[in-house]
Amino acid sequence: MQQPSPDWKAQQREHADPEESIRPIPLLAVGVTLALVVFGVLYIFLSEPLTHSRLGDQRTVADLAGPAAPAAGAAVDGKAIFAAQCAACHQATGKGLPGVFPPLDGSEWVTGDARVLANILLHGINGEITVAGNKYQGSMPAFAQLSDAELAGVASYIRSSWANQAEALSDELFAKERAGSERKTPFEGQAELEALKQ
Repeated sequence: MQQPSPDWKAQQREHADPEESIRPIPLLAVGVTLALVVFGVLYIFLSEPLTHSRLGDQRTVADLAGPAAPAAGAAVDGKAIFAAQCAACHQATGKGLPGVFPPLDGSEWVTGDARVLANILLHGINGEITVAGNKYQGSMPAFAQLSDAELAGVASYIRSSWANQAEALSDELFAKERAGSERKTPFEGQAELEALKQ
């Protein structure tokens, strides 16, 4: 009997050559994909028209444009101005953020001298200030870009909201303080504000 060649064992260890075969996608995956496509198409066609003015959060274009400027002699919504300009720091509750932004609720600067409050809003303040017995170190921007009526509206709102019970301010006060001051920079700390009271 003939002995196998020495290469016979090596040939037995080798795997068969790979060959191409077709493996179809599982029917479950095909079914799920088709169901998702059909759902998406139906959702698009059955939802509101794409040209409708209402957006995804249901606001109209007029809502997105913001509040219209009040007509001459019309009342200004101080609460809306506060929400847009001030609430991010001082919070909607007027309590501020302890150690960061001072409160307006119960603040002697809000309910005290009207002229001081008007100047804080017109020019802003940098540096240390004591509010309701607590010291704050920070920066408040000027709001001179607002009209005198808007400044009077927001000042009147904060002076009569929460626990505050001070009288409203007139736009004439802001017009007078704006015209009578050459200041172009914020007040530097509480001392400069105290000087306004004299």
